Amino acid sequence: MSATAASRKRGKPVAGVGAAAGAGKRRRKVDSAGDRSKSKGGGKMNEEISSDSETESLAPRKTQKEEEEEELEENAQEKKLRLAKLYLEQLRQQEEEKAEARAFEEDQVAGRLKEDVLEQRGRLQKSVAKEIQTPGPADIRVLRGHQLSITCLVITPDDLAIFSAAKDCTIIKWSVESGRKLHVIPRAKKGVEGQAPGHSSHVLCMAISSDGKYLASGDRNKLILIWEAQSCCHLYTFTGHRDAVSGLAFRRGTHQLYSTSHDRSVKVWNVAENSYVETLFGHQDAVAALDALSRECCVTAGGRDGTVRVWKIPEESQLVFYGHQGSIDCLHLINEEHMVSGADDGSVALWGLSKKRPLAVQREAHGLQGEPGLEQPFWVSSVAALLNTDLVATGSHSSCVRLWQCGEGFRRLDHLCDIPLVGFINSLKFSSTGDFLVAGVGQEHRLGRWWRIREARNSVCIIRLPRVPVPPAAGS
Repeated sequence: MSATAASRKRGKPVAGVGAAAGAGKRRRKVDSAGDRSKSKGGGKMNEEISSDSETESLAPRKTQKEEEEEELEENAQEKKLRLAKLYLEQLRQQEEEKAEARAFEEDQVAGRLKEDVLEQRGRLQKSVAKEIQTPGPADIRVLRGHQLSITCLVITPDDLAIFSAAKDCTIIKWSVESGRKLHVIPRAKKGVEGQAPGHSSHVLCMAISSDGKYLASGDRNKLILIWEAQSCCHLYTFTGHRDAVSGLAFRRGTHQLYSTSHDRSVKVWNVAENSYVETLFGHQDAVAALDALSRECCVTAGGRDGTVRVWKIPEESQLVFYGHQGSIDCLHLINEEHMVSGADDGSVALWGLSKKRPLAVQREAHGLQGEPGLEQPFWVSSVAALLNTDLVATGSHSSCVRLWQCGEGFRRLDHLCDIPLVGFINSLKFSSTGDFLVAGVGQEHRLGRWWRIREARNSVCIIRLPRVPVPPAAGS
């Protein structure tokens, strides 16, 4: 047996081979440990390289640092320029916003101003008539207080009170809301000293100033009495007419008063200064009615002379209009350029103040009366118009008040509806809002006693005007 084999058997390592083997084992262990360390290290390196979040977090830091370096590199002049540009951009945006807001406001203001200008020139026409429904019996309130026929009435500018006057020489102030008497100015007896001021003859006309401060009333005794409308205290008495005072009107926005009379004259007064201004002549017969708006002029109905006249006060001139066949007993301005009038030939006429002839005439506006073959038209005893609209009302003794619509540029009158009222409709007035119409009803005509309707009641009637909303036009 060889020495090598013997040594293996005894379990001792063989020199060289065993050492080499042991060294190999140790090398493998070290290598395996190195491999493990390498694999661990490699895994850690791989994690660091493949981590997107960490690479992204590192990149912005570098960019931010670069930005800081760039900001440090920006000099003072460039910084001022940059800030100035920012400030200018803010100012530009603010100015654009202000310009938009200003343009919106200007559009609204321009619309209002345009309406105001058109209203002052009399060219504004609001369409109201097509909204009116026929009033029913429940829409009519009757106020009783006068003993004789109502001759005239006015509504205060705030639509809260009504003044009515009658052939019994009294004036009554009514509350629109409650229908109660607020004040009564009694008749003044002739020849009695120390009594309260009042009328001693039929009151034929009244007018109230546009600010509601003054009330003027005229009677058959040639007198014009001026009252404080709120308290009904007597202020002045104007004398100067030589016959019955038949028409009164205040110029809107002023205390200038126009009066007309059966003496065929027109007089101008300043109520605030208690003074007479001037007298104008031109009518050939007793003047029956008068009206005025904001212009320094007035219009009159000449009764039997068959004319309507426009008086230009500053120029002391007049325009003469012809159209009715009978006595023109009533008229009313619709706006500054149009008016409506009624006559005892039964006709209602629409006028343009630039034309000498009527724009439209409605014959037999309230129908005919009398036996067959002898029919006569009902007299038109009163007219009224809602200012700057197309709504007109007319009265007669035909047992109704009629509402009309002015159509096609005031060149046509279309019948809307009838409101039943028995008696002579001697006066008509619309409220400023058009919510109601007031009628003065009497048994007799305000200017005479040609007929007497016994079944009529001397009263003031407040007629509510119900409206229906108008559907918007297609495509609006």
